[in-house]
Amino acid sequence: MSVKIRLARHGKKNYAFYHIVVADSRAPRDGRYIEQLGSYNPNTCPASISINAESALNWLNKGAQPSPTCRRILSYEGILLKKHLQGGVAKGAFSQDVADQKWAAWKSERDAKVSAKASGLKNASIAAAKEALAAEAKVNQERAEAIAARKAEQAAAEAKALAEAAAAESEAPAETPAE
Repeated sequence: MSVKIRLARHGKKNYAFYHIVVADSRAPRDGRYIEQLGSYNPNTCPASISINAESALNWLNKGAQPSPTCRRILSYEGILLKKHLQGGVAKGAFSQDVADQKWAAWKSERDAKVSAKASGLKNASIAAAKEALAAEAKVNQERAEAIAARKAEQAAAEAKALAEAAAAESEAPAETPAE
């Protein structure tokens, strides 16, 4: 029996999320599985992954083969690195303490990268909002100036018309009443 670590699709159309499961390779994609290891939601930015690392490592040690996407997820979470380090300890290449130090260093570096990316995305969205607000203020200012110029032209035209009417009225000969 070939056991795979793969994704099982859930969610609605155009908004899928996935369960990371251990299943028989002959079982349907969303069908029966042996154990659910975690979930993967690509709809968030950055994608949210929650996985039971010890259970996944246990299945990898038993010979379960991850699908290409699950392999990337397991690598991103450091589970494949932990398996690799355990292999080095088993061969006697280095001690468990050294393996734990390497693991901790990698984990802290990865967490720093993820937090930097999240803060970068947040800062980018704030900057984009500020730019949009500035552009909107500029457009509103131009509109206000155009409206003020139009009103000034109308006021000048009305003043000119009143002046012409007053001049025409003063130039007209005064009619004397007939006796």
